[in-house]
Amino acid sequence: MSTGNWKERTELLVGAEGTAKLQNAHVLVAGLGGVGGYAVEQLCRAGIGKLTIVDSDLVQSSNRNRQIIAMKSTVRKKKTEAFRQRLLDINPEIQLIVKSDYLLDDSIDELLTVNYDYVVDAIDTLTPKIQLLVKAKFKNLHIISSMGAGGKSDPSRVEISDISKTHHCKFASAVRSNLRKYNINEGIRVVFSSEMVSKSAVAEIKNEKNKRSVVGTISYMPPIFGCFCASVVIRDILGIK
Repeated sequence: MSTGNWKERTELLVGAEGTAKLQNAHVLVAGLGGVGGYAVEQLCRAGIGKLTIVDSDLVQSSNRNRQIIAMKSTVRKKKTEAFRQRLLDINPEIQLIVKSDYLLDDSIDELLTVNYDYVVDAIDTLTPKIQLLVKAKFKNLHIISSMGAGGKSDPSRVEISDISKTHHCKFASAVRSNLRKYNINEGIRVVFSSEMVSKSAVAEIKNEKNKRSVVGTISYMPPIFGCFCASVVIRDILGIK
């Protein structure tokens, strides 16, 4: 069946018009860790024509249990640069805007001067996450936001829902609480899991910027969250209910 067109299987499913919609879309992915990394790869492989990717971190050895970009050969490389190479290897024609910034305050304002077709929030630090969500919401951008994938192991408990309907997720609870300060109680779609996190899966850490604790994570859960995020973006762009 192969015709040399790497998108042929996608086009068989969504049609030429759907493929064109994906090609013409511009999606922002903020955070390229376990969730965001898998999300951005699925968007690229689906044929999204333009991606803006943002992350300030380097690949660490501890990322290798769950992050698609993390291998022995990529440790200590910028995640953004590693993804630039990977995404262009998948689709050499993709338009990439790469920002190795820590998102906060003015950098978020500058980032959101673009009218993206979709914003994928895969940030795992609360303050920049809330700022991005609030500012994107006020600009009426389409958003899908990932809640906490750490400490979870049951894929059947993962859901796509409105932020107002999240439950049994401490990270989602903190996000809801902070959004209420800006009179945002609903209207942001999220991926979350209702599975409870065991206290034994959480360890306090010191001397690490922007983090107070680390949560144990199994290989397949962040990818599931990332794929769910990508599915929301792709289906909405295609108009699939």
